[in-house]
Amino acid sequence: MLIGITAPVKAQLTVDVDNSAGDELVISVPGLPTPQSVNTPAGSTAELGGKISDVIVSDLRSSGLFKPKGRNEVRGISFDEVTAPQFPYWAGTNSSALIQGFIRANPDGKLTVGCYLYDVALETELTRQGFVVDPGDWRRAAHKCADSIYSRLSGESPFFDSRIAYIAETGPKGNRTKRLAIMDSDGANHRFITNGQATALTPRFSPDYRRLVYLSFLDGNPRIYVYEIGTGQQKLITQSTNPTFAPRWSPDGKWILYSMAISGNTDIYKVSSGGGTPQRLTFSPGIDIGGSFSPDGSRIVFESDRSGSQQLYVMGANGGNENRISFGGGRYATPEWSPRGDLISFTKMAGNFRIGVMTPSGGGERLLTNSWQDEAPTWAPNGRVIQFFRTARGSGQTGIWQVDLTGRNERKLPTPVDGSDPAWGPLLP
Repeated sequence: MLIGITAPVKAQLTVDVDNSAGDELVISVPGLPTPQSVNTPAGSTAELGGKISDVIVSDLRSSGLFKPKGRNEVRGISFDEVTAPQFPYWAGTNSSALIQGFIRANPDGKLTVGCYLYDVALETELTRQGFVVDPGDWRRAAHKCADSIYSRLSGESPFFDSRIAYIAETGPKGNRTKRLAIMDSDGANHRFITNGQATALTPRFSPDYRRLVYLSFLDGNPRIYVYEIGTGQQKLITQSTNPTFAPRWSPDGKWILYSMAISGNTDIYKVSSGGGTPQRLTFSPGIDIGGSFSPDGSRIVFESDRSGSQQLYVMGANGGNENRISFGGGRYATPEWSPRGDLISFTKMAGNFRIGVMTPSGGGERLLTNSWQDEAPTWAPNGRVIQFFRTARGSGQTGIWQVDLTGRNERKLPTPVDGSDPAWGPLLP
């Protein structure tokens, strides 16, 4: 899909990902011109050029690092201007950076989308990328363009070209129908995976993006399934009459962690992702739940009430060497290890439910949200943004939200129905 090259970088225009002062970089994104408007199954290239610009603007704004000016705020450009920007005009818009590009229909029916980033003050090209996509994948080209801009200016790994799984909720508060659904990172291309006949919970993408593991309840009995996204086929991994919770992948995709309660004692188990005999990893009296592997697969973070209240612990990948890491007061739940390995996210319950992070040793605890009930954090592929679900006081309505590590940039993702249990997948291949 990626056919372009990165141009030599001479200028040093950057943004600070840890900036909490609200000084977003102003960046202009005019619509993408086309040398000739051609009709495609997704619309004309002239129409798609404007839509691609809109997606880039939305992506960059959602990161909290940029203040983009879209095609409704700046003038349009000609195809010849793409590689020859009129810098005096863009300087007059108070823009520090400029994104220009083009869209062209190819003889084979595919589209070529070009994406260029310029430093306005120094009148310098910073990077260029090219993408060849089927017309139906024009949004992916837009996300990839935004990813290249984000990475070049922030120095961080990309995350826009990714997908999210979540539980779509409908029906009355006491009798909710819960279906498995997936969508793009910005809420587009939404589709339901299950029909709601069985309750679905806690989905997670496999490391290779080909599968989803989730918990299903049919006739009150819990089952762990792996769903093949490409074929729609499902494989039963394990089932039991005992309460079962929170399946999670190992980083190599070979194992699935989960928790199961037997005779009032809940422990963490792992089972081959192809099915088989489960292996018990914890043996402490009480409730051990919510395991999440470190990115290198060597450790597992989990929650346990063995100290008298829910707290976070870290142990080896095969159990043992268990150490408590949360000591900040209140209760801690739903831990998940960052893809970067540097932080663990969690839900903190002390009056209200808030999303927080700490280091794997328990240091540097920070709370990022302050609403009535925020829970179940899941990391963006680059470890800079966290999604979670928020429950509204009174109505019980749930929605998918995200926040960056500064805690300053919150946004709600659009979903056609209420949403819970989000799971952010890796960057798309």
